[in-house]
Amino acid sequence: MATIGEYAASLLRSGLGRRDFLRATAAVGGVAVSASTSGPAQAAVPREILQPGKGPIHGKHYLKSTPDQVRWGYVPSLDSEPVLRVRSGDTVTVDTVSHEGILEDQGRDPVEYFAKHGVGKSSVLADAAAIARDYDRTTRNFDVDGPHVVTGPIFVGEAKPGDVLKVEMLSMLPRVPYGVVSSRHGKGALPRLAGGAVPAGITLEEIMPPPATDGRATGDPTKYGNVSVFTPIRGGRGVMSDGRVTFPLDPFMGLMGVAFASSAALTAPELNSIPPTLGGGNIDINLLGVRSTFYLPVFADGALFHVGDPHFAMGNGEVALTALEGSLRATFRLTVCKKGSGDAPSVAFGYPFAETSEAWVPIGLSDPDGSQNGQGNDLNIAMRRAVVNALDFLETDQGLDRATAYAYLSAATDFMVSQVVDRTTGVHAVIRKSDFG
Repeated sequence: MATIGEYAASLLRSGLGRRDFLRATAAVGGVAVSASTSGPAQAAVPREILQPGKGPIHGKHYLKSTPDQVRWGYVPSLDSEPVLRVRSGDTVTVDTVSHEGILEDQGRDPVEYFAKHGVGKSSVLADAAAIARDYDRTTRNFDVDGPHVVTGPIFVGEAKPGDVLKVEMLSMLPRVPYGVVSSRHGKGALPRLAGGAVPAGITLEEIMPPPATDGRATGDPTKYGNVSVFTPIRGGRGVMSDGRVTFPLDPFMGLMGVAFASSAALTAPELNSIPPTLGGGNIDINLLGVRSTFYLPVFADGALFHVGDPHFAMGNGEVALTALEGSLRATFRLTVCKKGSGDAPSVAFGYPFAETSEAWVPIGLSDPDGSQNGQGNDLNIAMRRAVVNALDFLETDQGLDRATAYAYLSAATDFMVSQVVDRTTGVHAVIRKSDFG
């Protein structure tokens, strides 16, 4: 575990401004962090439960997830009212809330749900309990709505359609020492399809969860037979199967977006939180941890940034349906980039784009308008778009001729499956910066 001084140094390396750096170092006593100079600074289990307003808050602004400041299962539209206004370049800390433990198939009572796994009431987040109990902005429909608790939107001054919002990940602090991984009937990489059909390439016996446990016909989500694996965090690792399996944490936000679609209805299909879009959203790219940057094309005045779906760890593909889901206290710097400024990759003015200290990460989606105009999940389409976006970046921003760029991608770049479970599938390229002089 790092000393406070080492953690402060890691925050400074991550790009936190001097004033925010001082705020962070003054407040950091309650959290232990593993610092690394070669990879993301990974937050370990906090020494206290990070209830709303308690413990370190690194940003200039602080946003809680209260029932009136979140949308459960849907993202903001182009004309949504912001819950916070900031200036370009400001830092914001958001107390995000995981949907796991509060969903209808888990009883919609996190205190009762987590008590079954030995978690006391004081170790359950008060904002999670409040959302489960008091959220009434929309009537929840478990079979239709997205699962995510989406916090925001945040209005970023100076942002106009045609700009890019640059989102820098400055810190990701687990708020609790436990998480949940869930698999639900009809979802994930091995689902039973509508009408009972079996996906090509597998047999009925290979579907997960097994079809014999499917209770969706009851209409009662608590009887659907979905599987949630409670996963405690010990020594900075997720623990499964009574300690026989452990794995490292790598916290990141699964959902980060700007307003993209327009609708007067809060529960319009085009605002569903599940499929990612050109506005980002449920992008589920596990490289977007601390010291990474996410670029989003802006479609609305103020960008209307929103976050949700916090993850403690996720493998590429996210095959079971969810990552190791757990609430995070996340701090971002939000900066507006104008065309011609050179402050954002050229591709980012029309498509989400990611960057780490070691790589550029062009992204491809199978159906980038989300739930609008039908829904496509062809992974081949996502792959082709990732390749085209990578070519555009290498040609326009790195000065390679297109044929050489195509050859380079084939010889030296890995294309990763981001996820296959969000209706719109995703692929991202990892282009090493060290390959370019």
